[in-house]
Parts: sequence; C-alpha cells; structure tokens
Amino acid sequence: METEAKRGEEFRDDDRTATRLPAAVIKELAKQDDAKAWVSVVTLLLVLAVCFGVSLAVWSPWVVIPSVLIIASRQQACFVLAHDAAHYRLFKSRVLNDLVGCALAAPVGISMRTYRVVHRLHHNHLYTPQDPDIPLHGGYPRGRSYLLKKLLIDLTGRTAPKTMAYFLGAPAINDENPSRNRPLHDTTPALRQAARRDRWLVIGFHIGALLLAAISGHLAAYLILWILPLCTVLQALLRFRAICEHGAVRNQNSPLLAARTNLGPKWQRWFLFP
Repeated sequence: METEAKRGEEFRDDDRTATRLPAAVIKELAKQDDAKAWVSVVTLLLVLAVCFGVSLAVWSPWVVIPSVLIIASRQQACFVLAHDAAHYRLFKSRVLNDLVGCALAAPVGISMRTYRVVHRLHHNHLYTPQDPDIPLHGGYPRGRSYLLKKLLIDLTGRTAPKTMAYFLGAPAINDENPSRNRPLHDTTPALRQAARRDRWLVIGFHIGALLLAAISGHLAAYLILWILPLCTVLQALLRFRAICEHGAVRNQNSPLLAARTNLGPKWQRWFLFP
C-alpha cells in the first residue's frame, strides 16, 4: 500500500488503540443514500428561497431579522453538506458529489476541493499539533465567560476573515505548533491543481453575485440577507458546533470518544446541527 507521503490525499484509517465498532455496523453506517442526499439539498434550497422571497416581499424588521437567523442556519447546512462532499459521502457518483458539493460550498465562501485537502489533515492528525482545527475547539473547558467572549467576537464579524482563509487553504496558526500551516503543500499535484481552480471559481462567484445584486437593484438585500448572516451569526454557529462536537471530549485517544453526537429537540438539531 502506498504511504500517505506518497499519495497525499487519503483520509487514512484511525489506528489509535481502542475498542472498535464491528465491521458489520461500520458497513451499515457507511451506506450512502442518494435520495436522502437530494432531500437535504432540495429542502435547504427551498428554505433559502422562502426566506429571500418573503423578506423581499415584506421588507420589515419583523421578517428580515428572523430570516437572517434562519439563513445563517442554512448557510451552516451548506457547510455540512460540503463537508460530506469533501469526504466523497454526499452522492455515490464522484462527479455528482463534487459538482453539488462545490455548488453548495461556493456561495458560503468555501472552496470544497481546498477544504478536502485541509480537512484530511484534521482527520489524520486529530488533536495533535498538526490538526488545523485546534485553534477553534482546542483547550476546552475554558469557562463560560471565555466562550461568551468568543461568541460575541464572532457576532461582530471579526472571525469571518479567518474562517474564509481556512476554507481557502490558509488555516489559523496553532499556538502549540506555531510554524505556519501550509496544508496545500501536503497533497498530490492533482488535488492541489483542482483546489487552485476551485478557489478562483469561489472568488469569481462572489464577485459576480455582488455585481448582479448591484445591477438588479438588490445590493442592500444581498448584503443584509446573505453577507450579514454569513459574517456574523454563522461564525458563532460554527464555533458552537465545533466545540459541542470536539471540545473537551472524554478520550482523545479513542476514535469512538473523540467526537460527540449531539442530541436534542428537533428544532434545536435543525437550527444548530443541520
């Protein structure tokens, strides 16, 4: 088998010593269902369409503010589906998987193919200094005041540039491993080239969307209904979700205990954990 250094693109098996799930259970959990994937994609787009349509028809704070909150939650859903596509798990067809994954990722500032490279390092080096996600969820528990401070910073929009940089291939520096992360140098030439093309497509999409909104006379609506939640509410949701899943886990050395399944009322799971 080729080593990771030679291939530079696989999500390697978790070889930490711990009790593992039976192979039959893993096989069942790994089944892909294109119908469910399409339901997730279509319902996501329908919710966004309703929020935009109602807000434009009745431009009132009583409509716009709830729409901003709901849109932020659906933007997070775009992140989640792009994550699944980065793992090649959204659709069975690799072509369809990447096409839909990139289409959902671009509007929220994600280069899905670049994220695939960065996220591979997160899984392959989970909770180690090489994990690019450590700056987001590492070090917990840190106290309620610390978390509240971070969430308030997120809501001001100050975290958004770091998030965009992460998903465009430049994750924040881990204080425990202060050498600058260069994840795009740790992959195959084919994936690196695909990631580079994808980043330009994402940038082009946002320039085009901004110009189209301005030309059509909907610039204010675009900025308020899409860019505002993207840069504020979404940032807090992403941090909260990351901490709930990976912060202060019971056992970092066990692949079964190194992340959580978040349970709760359906509305809560729909909003916070789509």
